[in-house]
Amino acid sequence: MEEEHSALLRNNTWHLVPAKQGMNLIDCKWVFKIKRKADGSIERYKARLVAKGYKQQYGIDYEDTFSPVVKIANARLVLSVAVARGWCLRQLDVQNAFLHGVLEEVYMKQPPGFENSNASHLVCKLDKAIYGLKQAPRAWYSRLSTKLISLGFRTSKSDTSLFIYQKGGVSIYM
Repeated sequence: MEEEHSALLRNNTWHLVPAKQGMNLIDCKWVFKIKRKADGSIERYKARLVAKGYKQQYGIDYEDTFSPVVKIANARLVLSVAVARGWCLRQLDVQNAFLHGVLEEVYMKQPPGFENSNASHLVCKLDKAIYGLKQAPRAWYSRLSTKLISLGFRTSKSDTSLFIYQKGGVSIYM
């Protein structure tokens, strides 16, 4: 829990503000998981702070939730072409991906067990998305796609989750 809380603070996920009357304040909870190695032994214990997004109200806490998901047929096609042409394949996992999405105005109670004792009356104004929010996938996709496009990638016409970079004989499919 301390590792997750520290990561949230390092990422400037929220800042504390006074609660306003009529504010839709979202609860949060800790979710725990045991990560295991292939042999079944314990690799590590994981804790994640998750917003109770089911309490969000459309038009108040969020507008759009849609986030494109890669079409499995396109993923298979890209993998088939890569194998047939002998291309190098790389896998990427973005740690705490949703924490990189930027939000509008969403307010959450302070995390259980990590309430600021000097400011217990304050609430978290979320500056970045966290897991459980209805708009978290969209916020992450928006930030990722904006960055990739600024680097020269373009989205595929058939699948906006497929990004293509082509320049000087170099092709990257992501």
